[in-house]
Amino acid sequence: MRVALGLAYRGQAYAGWQSQPDGRTVQDTLEQALGRFIGAPVRTICAGRTDAGVHALNQVVHFESPVAREAFSWVRGTNRFLPSDIAVQWCREVGDSFHARASARGRRYRFVLLESPVRPAIESGACGWVFRPLDAEAMRRAALHLIGEHDFSAFRAAECQAKSPVKTLRAVEIAFRGEPLAGYWHFDFDGNAFLHHMVRNILGCLVAVGTGRQPPDWLAEVRDSRRREAAAPTFPPDGLYFLGPYYDARHGLPSTTASMHWLP
Repeated sequence: MRVALGLAYRGQAYAGWQSQPDGRTVQDTLEQALGRFIGAPVRTICAGRTDAGVHALNQVVHFESPVAREAFSWVRGTNRFLPSDIAVQWCREVGDSFHARASARGRRYRFVLLESPVRPAIESGACGWVFRPLDAEAMRRAALHLIGEHDFSAFRAAECQAKSPVKTLRAVEIAFRGEPLAGYWHFDFDGNAFLHHMVRNILGCLVAVGTGRQPPDWLAEVRDSRRREAAAPTFPPDGLYFLGPYYDARHGLPSTTASMHWLP
């Protein structure tokens, strides 16, 4: 049977999603837990690979299981063997045509950014940080240059393995909660797919605009240059959350988890 799981995790302790020889990844940790639960090796495929330090609230994976279990058993049984910073949120049996990556109609990310003269403490590792005030309207005007189908080579990491740099960014929403120099920014990204470091590189450029170092139209120049060196430095991963993929309703998979309501 083919099984799909929704997974939430804090990425600080892991070298990203994808399996590595040292086993210090989310994929390795999940597959070890699944193997212990069912007593057989399991290989998972995810909806979107996350970098080292990046969190996820609804990462979706699928795998072929040699045994049948009730949905609640997959959740509770697997979580028994997972560390406290990774937890299965839900489970569904899916048809053979479902593929966690290929079936996704789109993916969503959120970057949480603290604006404060003082660095994060309680939120350390869970949010980014700027100590200068940001201009919301300037950043929104800049983000408009990225909406639609574009070649995002200027926002692509050198080690990116994507076959094409052309992606469709459907929306960038920017909101602030709090008071000047005492609140949180939410940068929400919705696209068909994302390149390696794409969101973090875009965020670096938006912050450059928000602080007044660059004008909003500069983002169009960066986009059209197709050169990584034309863009701002890559923003640190703290504060980046993979909200998860979304699928056709016929698959019947949850698009939200409880932790989405916790996110500051």
